[in-house]
Amino acid sequence: MAAYFFFDVREEFDGSKMKEYRDRVGPTVEKFGGRYLAIGGPFDVMEGHWRPVFPVIIEFPTQEAARRWYDSEDYKELKALRLAGSKSDVVLVAGLR
Repeated sequence: MAAYFFFDVREEFDGSKMKEYRDRVGPTVEKFGGRYLAIGGPFDVMEGHWRPVFPVIIEFPTQEAARRWYDSEDYKELKALRLAGSKSDVVLVAGLR
């Protein structure tokens, strides 16, 4: 069953760290079977109070693959860059298929 990471980059305060993160993260996502479904872009809040700033959605084939990526040595340094360069919310959601 697929799984989805929802990232919302609420604030970016170190552009050089975030540029390095963006330049390097894609191959690690692909290595673990993931693919980007949305990276920022225009969006409309249709209901509720959620006000995303820069939403990113990544699909993985399984929740286990998603967790392996997030906890991997490949992503460890990049996660540290993201955490040092921004404030984000991150949620992992299991899909239906």
